[in-house]
Amino acid sequence: MFDTTVPGSAGHGFTGALVADALAMPVHWYYDRAALRADYGVVDRFLRPEGTHPGSILHRSHYAALNEKGDILRGQAVYWGRPGVHYHQFLQAGENTLNLQLARELYSLVEGSGGYDADAWLECYIEYMLTPGKHRDTYVEEYHRAFFTHYARGKKPRACGGDDPHIGGLAQVAALVAALPAASEATLRAVVQEHVSLTHKNAGVLRAADVLVRLLWALKNGQSLRPALALHATEFFSGKKSLGYATQPDEKIIGHIFSPACYIDGAFPAALYLAWKYDGDFSAGVIANTMCGGDNCHRGAVIGALLGAASGVPDGWTAGLLTPPPSPAGPARD
Repeated sequence: MFDTTVPGSAGHGFTGALVADALAMPVHWYYDRAALRADYGVVDRFLRPEGTHPGSILHRSHYAALNEKGDILRGQAVYWGRPGVHYHQFLQAGENTLNLQLARELYSLVEGSGGYDADAWLECYIEYMLTPGKHRDTYVEEYHRAFFTHYARGKKPRACGGDDPHIGGLAQVAALVAALPAASEATLRAVVQEHVSLTHKNAGVLRAADVLVRLLWALKNGQSLRPALALHATEFFSGKKSLGYATQPDEKIIGHIFSPACYIDGAFPAALYLAWKYDGDFSAGVIANTMCGGDNCHRGAVIGALLGAASGVPDGWTAGLLTPPPSPAGPARD
């Protein structure tokens, strides 16, 4: 699928993003860390979701498709509005959430065509989201709902994105960097800005996306992670403060200093801090991120990409990733 054999390669960055997302998937959006540990223990291997999700807010989330052009929930719609439903109830151990499944699609499209074309991606994205049974994820993030509401109202695809402030907007950055190995830094930065703005027309998300692509470029070209952070991420990261934070438990820093939630102003600095702290130890970093709860899937996509690009991804993680054939969702689990 992509090169995962060379430490520091762009392929390792994308693999790292996939691993961190799949690892966090069963405990995604657990804000109660005691409940996370009670339900799953220490998540140091790929697991499937079990039972209900005690902190699920799907019962407060609503999406009504205006017409067929907006029907992105399909068979999963019956689970919205119910208490306790796990966001990723039908996914298997090692399987990626929807945003990282889309990153795989993006990688395949760009790598196969030899270049990035926004209109080709939008066509692929729309087809993927509207094809029944294409994925088995119950939750679709807010930006998808906004995009397809606009699309259902007749807007052109390039005009369907909104001002979404969430870190999920960075989920596909590592895929683009991996799919364009010969591109210059300037080209990658321009492509990433064009791509992210299709769905996230938010200044903070776009700034964070540019920082992430510059970091991945620096790592790809041999710079170490901590110096790269010091050079490229000063808007979101402080090495001096991180030295003090590192003496305290992760679950205190991600919760009291940085928000564990999905908003970019807290989530991206949290991701950079954990990547800095666990530089050189991919496994420890993605496990620590998972155990911090909150939006650990999308935060993990950033951490996994940085740690993977910096020092590689252990083979055991790569072997455990799952890419199942598309199939309709089955009945809810007990």
